[in-house]
Amino acid sequence: MSITEESITSAEMAALDENCKFFGLLPLQLMENAGANIADEIRKRFTAKGNGYAEHVKVTILAGKGNNGGDAFAAARHLHRGYDVKIILIGRSKDLRTEETSRNWQILKDSGHDLTEITDSSELKAEKTVFDSSDVLIDAILGTGVKGAIREPEATAIDLINGAKAFVVAVDVPSGLDPDTGEAETAVRANLTVTFHRAKKGLLNSDSVGELVVADIGIPDGMARLTGPGDVRMVVTRKTNAHKGDNGRVLIVGGGPFFGAPTLAALAALRSGADWVTIAAPKSVSSAISSISPNLIVQPLSSDVLVEKDVPVVSNLMSKHDVVVIGMGLGVEEETRWAVRLIIEDAKKVVVDADGLYGLHLPVEAEDKRVILTPHAGEFAKMAIDVKVPPESNMAERIAFLEEFSRQNKVVTMLKGPTDIISDGVRVKTNMNGNAGMTVGGTGDVLAGVTGALFALANDPFKVAAAAAFVNGAAGDYAFEERGYGLLATDVVESISKVMNDFK
Repeated sequence: MSITEESITSAEMAALDENCKFFGLLPLQLMENAGANIADEIRKRFTAKGNGYAEHVKVTILAGKGNNGGDAFAAARHLHRGYDVKIILIGRSKDLRTEETSRNWQILKDSGHDLTEITDSSELKAEKTVFDSSDVLIDAILGTGVKGAIREPEATAIDLINGAKAFVVAVDVPSGLDPDTGEAETAVRANLTVTFHRAKKGLLNSDSVGELVVADIGIPDGMARLTGPGDVRMVVTRKTNAHKGDNGRVLIVGGGPFFGAPTLAALAALRSGADWVTIAAPKSVSSAISSISPNLIVQPLSSDVLVEKDVPVVSNLMSKHDVVVIGMGLGVEEETRWAVRLIIEDAKKVVVDADGLYGLHLPVEAEDKRVILTPHAGEFAKMAIDVKVPPESNMAERIAFLEEFSRQNKVVTMLKGPTDIISDGVRVKTNMNGNAGMTVGGTGDVLAGVTGALFALANDPFKVAAAAAFVNGAAGDYAFEERGYGLLATDVVESISKVMNDFK
């Protein structure tokens, strides 16, 4: 496969690998496909002669202990006929980092391949004649996780590769190259880099890459769009030495006609890991909200519903929080809609749900504003006139609709439904977990709270929305296992902790 216009970061690729495993596309399958592609690219350049096999091209593999090395081990098996393959492991086989890499190493060992384990630079230097006599050197030392200075003996291995006259093939990325920036203090200078699924961003602007081939390793486009635990790991980054508030401060603006909705959102935000959650609610319901849980901080507002007079109070609260979540239970009074519009215009990071959609003014004009909308199909009428969402039965049209809507209005939109769709106008994710029991009232409020908590930790609203959809759906599935169709929104809230622990 040739280079596509799309690229991917190392974190996004790691998340995709994890999601593939979650949905049953196992790492061993992907490793096998990667190895076959590496071998195929070598065969194209070092063609077979005579009897249909290569004329004993000498191939030396320099492998690290991670999956990068495992890909090369799989490639060695595919080059077993006519190619003289030697494998040098930088490290000890007992320290191989993944089951898949260990399994491929053991297969090579059991089948009698030429294997050497090296742990220090002097041992590597003693193998210089092997480097110099090779036709092909496969660099599989360091993968996409490399950051900073290269340690020994890996640095020596890189120098020996660069000093040889062999054709150098880098697996996924040249060792030492930052896959996201293309920067490197010391890196392999490859003639060919075979990367997988999509080009890593740093490969597109580096002289170390040589010819770049993007190999298809069998990840379907539909699977690449699915949310999963990898999406959660990308946005949930808690520090062990953090202080109160460092893991997110969320402001919930809701309540008036209803007080349960903002309460559910706040409790969900807390269960999702937010350190500090404040509810700004009309005075008519603030006492009722406070009585539900001692964990809730409630700021009473001036009236029975949200009004313009409350905007300065909310704005002051926003300055002390990382994100505002607005709309749950506010009602549809005209003065409330106007107040919502003013609050959203003042916010930098905002999640808009339910009645908050009535006050939304689109498109978003400010370049520094990040907005996540969480409507179901019926609520689109609250955002724009004459907007009709395509039916659930036509997923392609539904996705195209949401992409165009999000692009035109400069927002991230999470369209809730049996299959949630998330788009920022360029990227698209779909979330398929959750269940029919979640049609009970309040689960949308829970989702808004989860989204707010994750948005307080991360700045990319698209990644936040994708992760939140998965967390909410997974929590709903856990609740359904216990409660069945009798589950309540509070059951979903209580299941969030299990999701966060299982997929952190």
